[in-house]
Amino acid sequence: MGLLNRPRKTRGTGRKLPIAALLDLLGHRWLLRVLWELDEDTLTFRALRARCDGMSPSVLNRRIAEMREAGIVETRAGSGYRVTREGREFVRMLRPMRGWAERQASRAPPSSKARSPRGSR
Repeated sequence: MGLLNRPRKTRGTGRKLPIAALLDLLGHRWLLRVLWELDEDTLTFRALRARCDGMSPSVLNRRIAEMREAGIVETRAGSGYRVTREGREFVRMLRPMRGWAERQASRAPPSSKARSPRGSR
């Protein structure tokens, strides 16, 4: 059974919502980075870790396990990990959000030039 098939109760609603389980999964550190890297290639653990600079092996193992449990990543014997058909569909849905975020980031002023929230005196 996949992770999203076991939705948790959402605070304040008393209901179990699959979207809450999805957002919890997406909020895990490094998960989206691993997903983006696997969307481009089938990668061995070592190659995937090299693309995700700075990620510890234990964190990468946890993220892969979570994505496998959710059904968005699978193990390919002898070649490593890849995104499943469900995973590719999910990545297609995320691409517009990624594009929007990249456009917003390019419009944002550099942090060193940003004004403080209280304004200057």
